[in-house]
Amino acid sequence: MKFTLQEFRDWKHKKVTLLGMSGVGKTYLSTLLRDSHWFHFSGDYRIGTRYLDELILDMIKQQAMQTPFLKELLRNDWIYIRNNIKVHDLGPVLSYVGKLGNPEKGGVELEDFIERQAQYRKAEIATMLDVPDFINKAQNIYGYDHFVNDVGGSLCELDNDEALQTLVDHTLILYIQVTNKAEEDKLIARAQSAPKPLYYRPEFLEEQLAIYLAENNLQYAAQMEPDDFTRWVFPRLFHSRIPRYEAIAKPHGYTVTSEEVAKVKNEDDFIQLLETAIQRNQ
Repeated sequence: MKFTLQEFRDWKHKKVTLLGMSGVGKTYLSTLLRDSHWFHFSGDYRIGTRYLDELILDMIKQQAMQTPFLKELLRNDWIYIRNNIKVHDLGPVLSYVGKLGNPEKGGVELEDFIERQAQYRKAEIATMLDVPDFINKAQNIYGYDHFVNDVGGSLCELDNDEALQTLVDHTLILYIQVTNKAEEDKLIARAQSAPKPLYYRPEFLEEQLAIYLAENNLQYAAQMEPDDFTRWVFPRLFHSRIPRYEAIAKPHGYTVTSEEVAKVKNEDDFIQLLETAIQRNQ
């Protein structure tokens, strides 16, 4: 959605999608707004609890069945396993996506990794298509005045027109841009210090994997140290996503900086930030 400043001020029930890399402040803003009567829709939470839930459980059960004691309990339905995914702790989702590399070091083999990446993409698209329904639920069932859509950093990688158009039609898209080199370095360093599973476009993964294997004199992905590859590829992923974020924000939304987001301390500050972004766009 695009607005004049007055149209935005007259918009009674505000609905915002936060776009940007993990670590730029999306969940920080969402948490802050949740305390001010905004409905917090976490894309990754929805993915884990709705679209990947059974796949995650199957993965856990497969591991448990390798332990004779647990195998007997599960086969006789004497115990059950369930996910305990939380908005601020998406561990089961990350565990399922996994890191590409040597299985003996906690990695996922290439064929399985590609399949899980495709499943995650499908789940994220479905989750974005759910946004209109949750906007309705937030207002008409739960009684929230406003709605904030906290999407994963991989939204720009989906290349799905229907999912993007759904967000454009129903929300104001706010891209949080990292413009300060020091902030960029800090975000990359934080990601590299504790490597987390990531989503990669198939073309990007194929290209970067070939480069990594050649640089390290390896023949197969299964020979890679999972954390080492994730650390190596993250800066490349970060910079590859910037033009893709901008391609969404320029025609469809508004842009603010991570420095501006860091100064937001309450709902009033956030509204002022949105107004500033709209005025800049005009």
